[in-house]
Amino acid sequence: MTVVILLGPPGAGKGTQASRIAERLGIPAISTGDIFRANMAEGTEIGKQAQAYMDRGEFVPDSVTNAMVKARLAAPDAAGGFLLDGYPRSVEQAHVLRDMLLDLGKPIDVVLEIQVDEDEVVARMLKRAQEQHRTDDTEPVMRHRLEVYHQQTLPVATYYVDQDLLEVVDGSGSIDEVTARIFAILDSVAKN
Repeated sequence: MTVVILLGPPGAGKGTQASRIAERLGIPAISTGDIFRANMAEGTEIGKQAQAYMDRGEFVPDSVTNAMVKARLAAPDAAGGFLLDGYPRSVEQAHVLRDMLLDLGKPIDVVLEIQVDEDEVVARMLKRAQEQHRTDDTEPVMRHRLEVYHQQTLPVATYYVDQDLLEVVDGSGSIDEVTARIFAILDSVAKN
C-alpha cells in the first residue's frame, strides 16, 4: 500500500491514527499543518507566502498549499508511499492531487474517513483545549469549525465514494479500538 488519504473532522483523532498507520505501513504521515510549519521555519519562498496570509488571518490559497504539497510528495522519504492528513480539503484540491499522483505514477489505495458523533468531538476538543490551555477553543468556535469541515469535506468524501475509494471508520471508542478498525480495513484493501 503506497497512498492513503485520511479525512475526518477536527478532534476525530486523525493525527494519532495517522502516526499509527504510517508506522504500520512504513510510510511517512504528511499533514498540511506540518508542511506549512516546516516551510515557514525554513524560510522558503512558499513558506513566506503562507506566513503572510496567516499573519493577516486569511486562509492560505490553494495555489500555495498545492505547491507545498507537491514539493513534499517529491521528497525522497515519500518515494515508497505516504499518508496524507488534511489534504485534500476541497474537490479542487482532490483534482490537483489526482494529477500530482499521475505524474508520480502512484494510485490512491484507500481514503479513510474517521466519523465521530459531533457531541463527542466537541467534548474531546474542549478537553484538549483545557489540557493545552487554549482559551480560544470555545464550544461555539469548535461547532463552527465542524460546520466548515462538513461543508468543505463532504464533497471530497463524495468525490472518493464515486471512485470507490472511500472507507468509513467508526471513530468512537478508545484510540486502540479505532486503530483496530482502521487496520482491519487496511488488511481488507491490501487483499483486494
